[in-house]
Amino acid sequence: MLYALICTDKPGSLAARKANRPEHLAYLKSLGKTLVLAGPFTETDGQTMNGSLIVVEAASIDAARKIAANDPFARLGIFASVDIRPWLWTMNNPGKEA
Repeated sequence: MLYALICTDKPGSLAARKANRPEHLAYLKSLGKTLVLAGPFTETDGQTMNGSLIVVEAASIDAARKIAANDPFARLGIFASVDIRPWLWTMNNPGKEA
């Protein structure tokens, strides 16, 4: 099943996000095919990062929670919250026809 990890940064955490982004990206890359898609949320300027959307394939919500908890941004306290929700990829899924 797919799970969307909707991560919101703590206010004032942009410097920590930027400083630790290489470790965060390396972690996401280490997930291999478990990682479906990922990218940062931004302010309306389209540049200033303020959170993340990460979609993973996991056997259970507990497995998705473990993936989220091991993210360096989570371990470093950059995220104020992480909402984990089951997600169905219905439109523009390259693996399935809608």
